[in-house]
Amino acid sequence: MKGICILGSTGSIGQSTLDVIERHPDRYKVIALTANRSVERLHEQCIRHHPEKVVVVDEMSAETLRKSLSSSGLKDITVLQGISALAEVAALDNVDQVMAAIVGAAGLMPTLSAVRAGKRILLANKEALVMSGRLFMREVEKFGAELLPIDSEHNALFQCMPAGYRVGERKAEVRSLLLTASGGPFRELPLESFREITPEQACAHPKWVMGRKISVDSATMMNKGLELIEASWLFNLPVEQIKVVIHPQSIIHSLVDYVDGTMLAQMGNPDMRIPIAHAMAWPDRIDSGVKPLDLFAIKKLEFETLDNERFPCLELAIKAMKKGGNCSVTLNAANEVAVEAFLNGGIHFTEIALVIEKVMSEAPFCEIENIEQVLDSDVRARALAEETIKALT
Repeated sequence: MKGICILGSTGSIGQSTLDVIERHPDRYKVIALTANRSVERLHEQCIRHHPEKVVVVDEMSAETLRKSLSSSGLKDITVLQGISALAEVAALDNVDQVMAAIVGAAGLMPTLSAVRAGKRILLANKEALVMSGRLFMREVEKFGAELLPIDSEHNALFQCMPAGYRVGERKAEVRSLLLTASGGPFRELPLESFREITPEQACAHPKWVMGRKISVDSATMMNKGLELIEASWLFNLPVEQIKVVIHPQSIIHSLVDYVDGTMLAQMGNPDMRIPIAHAMAWPDRIDSGVKPLDLFAIKKLEFETLDNERFPCLELAIKAMKKGGNCSVTLNAANEVAVEAFLNGGIHFTEIALVIEKVMSEAPFCEIENIEQVLDSDVRARALAEETIKALT
């Protein structure tokens, strides 16, 4: 019986994780759940899974949750609040696995807490590696943590790596990695229409059910840029050996190209329960609840080259990774602020990339030696992004 803490249990990844856990009550037990302010959904999850501890962002949400749990007869569930509480539950002694599914930079510190406690980390928060790649991987090795990727693309790459592969190793027999991308909702939309794209359109992904921020990242292809940076750290390869290919069907989730001419691909229906179940049970395999792939219904698989004019954010991510230092921190912070502004109607869709590019060109550069520099660079880039957005409006 493995104890599990889910950082971000009310999001799409968290809900899918609980679905897999529910299918295997003999293998997994929920120890802790955390959420931002989705108190009602967290309350429902507590009734169903009865964790020992839950964490919310502030005291007001915590008090609301305590009252609702008490009225449901769940007075034995401890309710905590704040960033320090996230780190606390991620490191609990009876937690074996931590699903790191908090979206954005907010997930970095609690995920690092789990790493330093030597847990199996199911990494769905790509920003942790985007912001602190070298430091993060160094901590994984130092504390003997086990890192398994959850993003469908990185999990696919992991499944296609040589037998016995451990995340962070570089394999000489691997020539390149290919990340597939659906192309999002605007793959065929005329470029002249991009400026008028609405948040509702950007969040309507044709293949995957995701949160609003990640859906916009997918529409701009920044999500693929962040994934490229993450893949570079996970598989210890330079960005020059990682490519992105458009695959509209989202059936092949990524491919590993070997020096002997072999190319291995992982295939499956587009459902996040597949990589979640794989990482939870690895090296075993368990039922994820996803229906088998019907190749006869698919009939054909298509691949296209990526249009950089249509998706400038990917090139910005590549540029940040090549330059190194705190550039990926700056990229991620500027993107989070710009996407939030777009979702709130503050800027146009096409201005997301413009904001990021301007912040990257103006933010102070530094090499990253410690986590404090990561956090400081993040704060500075966010402030600069806010200034940039004000100048646009």
